[in-house]
Amino acid sequence: MSSIASLVRPARLCVYCGSNVGAAASFRDAARSLGEAMARRGIGLVYGGGHVGLMGVIADAALGAGGEVIGVITDQLVSAEVAHRGLSSLEVVPDMHQRKARFEQLSDGFIAMPGGFGTIEETLELLTWNQLGIVRKPVVMLDVDQYWAGLFDWMDGAVSSGFVRTSHRMLAQRAHTVDEALALALAPSPETPNKWIDRDTGQVPITVPPAPVTDDA
Repeated sequence: MSSIASLVRPARLCVYCGSNVGAAASFRDAARSLGEAMARRGIGLVYGGGHVGLMGVIADAALGAGGEVIGVITDQLVSAEVAHRGLSSLEVVPDMHQRKARFEQLSDGFIAMPGGFGTIEETLELLTWNQLGIVRKPVVMLDVDQYWAGLFDWMDGAVSSGFVRTSHRMLAQRAHTVDEALALALAPSPETPNKWIDRDTGQVPITVPPAPVTDDA
């Protein structure tokens, strides 16, 4: 498992996914299959706490199969009447920053399903936290019907353009099936070096800040 917490409780995975169901039935089918598979294996689901879109599909599937489902949602979204009221636990937080922090605190790994701006933003933030060494937890993108293909092309372009290390690009792990996604999300996160490529090439020198001046000087 990817954290000490997982040694004293069942594993939990956070799933990022759309608050809309999407145009293809395959998106809903994958969300349903993932929720059911997690419940069957005793893996808790942490997610955005909504009853709408793929969020509602995966939550209902996990609950229907007897799984634990923890939702984390903001006051604003509760007011918009999108909160799921039948979860194992629903945490209401003041803002999106605290919501994302709770996702990280509650979860041992992360799976991104198809979604929109919010799904992308949450996934990229977790990748950045891993890149900077703030956390070390696996991030897996469940690539239903090649939905994430364009994003992976962009990541490869960022590597070839010298903005992202190859090892950091590999932090975004790609899965094509539910079983593969679960296996990757429950495995240790890849080892990574420091973020700054320019320091390795000498283009940006490493500087040591001056010692603070004291009154005794």
